[in-house]
Amino acid sequence: MMSRLSLLCLVLLSLFAVQAIAIPVKKLNNFRSRHHSLAEAVLGSKSTGASPHTLNLSTIISTSGPLDSMSSKFLSSAPTRRGKKLKRDTQPIPSSKYVAAHHMIGNTYPYTLQDWLDDIALAHSSGIDGFALNIGRDEWQPDRVSDAFDAASQFGLDFKLFLSLDMTSMPCETAADAQTLRNLVLKFISRSNYMQVNCQSLVSTFSGESCTFGHKSASDGWSSEFVDHSDLQGKIRFVPSFFIDPSSFGSFNDVMDGDFNWNSGWPIQVTADFVRNLISDAPVKNALSLLATTSFNKIVSAVDLSLSSVKKALGQIIGSPDSDVQHVHSLAALSRNIASRDGASKPTYMAAVSPWFFTHYGADSYDKNFIYLSDQHLYSKRWESLIATRDQVDIVQILTWNDYGESHYIGPIKGAQPNSQAWVDGMDHIGWLDLTSYYAAAFKTGSFPSIEKDKIFMWSRTHPTHATAPDPVGQPTNFELFEDAVWAVVMTTAPSTVILSTSSRNSMTFHVPAGLTKLSIPISAGDEMQGIISRDGNAIVTLHPSNFTFRRNPEVYNFNAFVASASAD
Repeated sequence: MMSRLSLLCLVLLSLFAVQAIAIPVKKLNNFRSRHHSLAEAVLGSKSTGASPHTLNLSTIISTSGPLDSMSSKFLSSAPTRRGKKLKRDTQPIPSSKYVAAHHMIGNTYPYTLQDWLDDIALAHSSGIDGFALNIGRDEWQPDRVSDAFDAASQFGLDFKLFLSLDMTSMPCETAADAQTLRNLVLKFISRSNYMQVNCQSLVSTFSGESCTFGHKSASDGWSSEFVDHSDLQGKIRFVPSFFIDPSSFGSFNDVMDGDFNWNSGWPIQVTADFVRNLISDAPVKNALSLLATTSFNKIVSAVDLSLSSVKKALGQIIGSPDSDVQHVHSLAALSRNIASRDGASKPTYMAAVSPWFFTHYGADSYDKNFIYLSDQHLYSKRWESLIATRDQVDIVQILTWNDYGESHYIGPIKGAQPNSQAWVDGMDHIGWLDLTSYYAAAFKTGSFPSIEKDKIFMWSRTHPTHATAPDPVGQPTNFELFEDAVWAVVMTTAPSTVILSTSSRNSMTFHVPAGLTKLSIPISAGDEMQGIISRDGNAIVTLHPSNFTFRRNPEVYNFNAFVASASAD
């Protein structure tokens, strides 16, 4: 057996080993195409060679024991907008809160009307008010959008739809390209279920900040050929996701009626290098100098202090509203023009929430192989931040309903996958939908709904962070950030005992109050997952998915999440 001092030295050396890791981090917004079409088949994988890293940063960012129960209720009154002054004769209307889910039309080639009806019914029952329809360049996609509107109308419960123009797919170099976009928008904005904001039809984008439509600048292009063109002027509320520094929003003040902050859904700034810098700033550096001169306990204290400071720093970032604050503040540059142009009192702010992110395409296809840190209950924490700051947020967009290629789908696995079967098949995420309904209700009303049924949600990856696989695509960039853990959220109608276990050797017991509680437990190769809610010695809810095993030797690298849930009868 290794001595305690040897183990400690190993930890210290591992902490410093991260400084030698040089992981290339590509520019976030220039290589991530959102458009996954059947016409863009992945041609295969080319070996890139797995990086022989041995450091596991999960030991740095892990949490232990139950997190605090979420019990605060955030109440706020919805702000109102001023009446219109120009093009529309309307009365002042109150601002409402909406929750939409991003739906990738590119993944719906085989959809029928019934598929759309099923999706809409499931989303509506989960507290989602509508779909943002991500549409790309394929000729067949407008037909699927038409089907979606037909289904929404047939559904009959005021489920809303709006277009999200995928400008990583749509051409936007010429005035003719702009005409194509205008025709597409005009085709649908008159439909009865099209989402209206301040009596205008909401139109969003993914990217588009470089589109000029034949003009000298993107601002001139979007203004002349789209927003202020006679075809659309006064008809649309344009809330794009432009990947620009928020401080430059003013350069689009003749274009933007608001902002969709796509990247706010994840802590995108947290990379291996970011954590390395946190370690460099932490007190752990002093620990090595203490090895020869001080006691074992003082060395342990130095290490504990370092890990605690890093965990605290990361805990403040995951789900943080800092990006929202920055974007909302920068939207002030649009206010004057919006008031004069549309009569609205303020720009529209649409924030993102997402449960996960992992994509695994080789260099010979989409060339996307990376993760964003999604541990530590990202989905719950992000929702809680948005609920706490709901006065500043008009719409929450869930990323996504069905983007299988990036592993952040909350809807069923159906339609046409963009060659993502290797990491999506068998990885159900429907459990997150039930959790969504709880948070969506709190965001829209300002008060968390009462919990009427005991429920448990659990998720984990399917292999250890540092498992090796004969996978030619290689390990995803920043894979070290993930922790080998099972994450759980329990909803309890009364004080309860919760037992989480992964094997006969690894079990943790928690005493939780009524309400929602976030918990976690470490997991090792060969383990399973199980959760039990009990009261007065009686099991109320038991969750033990038989199709989950934390595999020691995976065939491919899969950092997607396996999600399971159960509720009381």
